Amino acid sequence: MAEKKILVADYEQQSLELFSKLLKAQKYSLVTATDGQAAYEKFYSEKPDLVVLEAMLPKLHGFDLTKKIVQESGGAVPVIIVTGIYRGPQFREEAIKNFGAADFFEKPIEPDKFLARVNEFLQDEPDYGEVLPGSDQVLDFLAKALEN
Repeated sequence: MAEKKILVADYEQQSLELFSKLLKAQKYSLVTATDGQAAYEKFYSEKPDLVVLEAMLPKLHGFDLTKKIVQESGGAVPVIIVTGIYRGPQFREEAIKNFGAADFFEKPIEPDKFLARVNEFLQDEPDYGEVLPGSDQVLDFLAKALEN
């Protein structure tokens, strides 16, 4: 299983350190940025599997960055918005409906709930190729079944 990469963008060093600690403990590879423009550039250069960002980012607002990432990845890269500024269900709803965020957390986050969502988004699709028989095996089985 390839190591999953997460881009974390936050202007607060303390938040970056908290996310780094939480996510590295889960064996995720981490890329960080402290403003929206840098996060956008790293999104392209690093090709993360998931993006976690603060809504209030300098240079490029988190909501706008979310919309760009969701549109440009065709929704393939989930974006989780984590914010201490925007509070209440109306912001959560706006972030998810209007900007395409995969989820929305208010700071301080509940680490268990946050990690559960991250793990959910990054769960590997099961590899059925190893479980299902190949076409030759199926044909052999059918040929033997028809003989009886």
